[in-house]
Amino acid sequence: MSREQQELRLARAALSRLFEPSDAVGLALASVVGPRDALRIARREIGVGTAVHCRLIEALGIPDGSRRPLEDGLARWAPRLRDLAPERDLASLDRLGGRLVIPESADWPEALDDLQQAAPLCLWVRGRHDIPPSARLAALVGSRDSTPYGSSVTADMTAGLTTRGYTVVSGGAYGIDAQAHRAALATTGGGSHVSTIAILACGIDRYYPAGNEELLRVIADDGVLISEVPPGSSPTRWRFLQRNRLIAALSAVTVVVEARWRSGALNTAHHAAGLGRPVGAVPGSVQSINSAGCHRLLRDGTAVCVTDAADVVELAGPFGTEPLGDRARADAAPVLDHDGLTVPDLLLLDGLPVRASTTVDKLSVVAGLSPREVISGLARLELAGLAIRAGGGWRRERR
Repeated sequence: MSREQQELRLARAALSRLFEPSDAVGLALASVVGPRDALRIARREIGVGTAVHCRLIEALGIPDGSRRPLEDGLARWAPRLRDLAPERDLASLDRLGGRLVIPESADWPEALDDLQQAAPLCLWVRGRHDIPPSARLAALVGSRDSTPYGSSVTADMTAGLTTRGYTVVSGGAYGIDAQAHRAALATTGGGSHVSTIAILACGIDRYYPAGNEELLRVIADDGVLISEVPPGSSPTRWRFLQRNRLIAALSAVTVVVEARWRSGALNTAHHAAGLGRPVGAVPGSVQSINSAGCHRLLRDGTAVCVTDAADVVELAGPFGTEPLGDRARADAAPVLDHDGLTVPDLLLLDGLPVRASTTVDKLSVVAGLSPREVISGLARLELAGLAIRAGGGWRRERR
């Protein structure tokens, strides 16, 4: 690793502890002057000229040029400066067998660049797998207090996605998140394909929530854990909300399986919609409060109704060639005798007896067709293997 690359890693590691994920001023500063100078400015080692200040104001979209957001930022960051120790954080990462992924590295997920100013400074990653391309990532999110219905749909949908080569992304929380992770791990059985990714709102050394510790340990071994905050960081409400934007940005499609009217899963869906990513929602009972949020997304047009993995893949835009969604269900449905027949031929087919034979004149009366229409229709049904001549008349071919 070059000296410049090492300096970038240290600077981004330090800034990820100094700035909260929601700190627009800090992220904009790093974008405008670069991470190394941003860290020097935060430490007051260098000043900020008028040109940089104007670029920062422009990046933040502040109409009032008299405001100086950097001054507020410097005051906000000052208490954390004494605790900055990026070398220590990176050493902790090494002990966990993890790695720091930065925008300047080859394995940076380009999908995160769609977040623009809100893109994370770096990713603290734990797991032996690389992060797959966005086209192979599907996010399944939902209520923490999921119902048996939601858990069942999640398991089926996850199994269908992972067997098609998708990696399921979720937030490691209780309920739908945990069910999605478990089903993904169970489907692939820890093979070479990374089955699931958990995006955390705390450091990757902390298994939160505690009730999912064993699950998160398995994901660390067989999947991937990702956080934008360094080891040792605690989960907070705002970090959870900001974590949702990463789930949405990384994934080709986001599906809300179950959600209450004001569920945090809706926050993820709105992030995805704002980025132009497709959003799916699973319908539920109109009497279930756990589906009220899904119905809200469907009603306001944010989401498309999805019921299985084929629908999700169709919504995401497939990287395979198999039939999807409604087409897949149509192809899988049994072929019926009347498929593809015109209305006159359907009437004629319905009028044909199965055992005894009948005449053209009788069929004309039963089907309500002229004798000429009956004769031409019988010829078409015979070619289709649906009618047969028998005893001087016609009857339906048995199948």
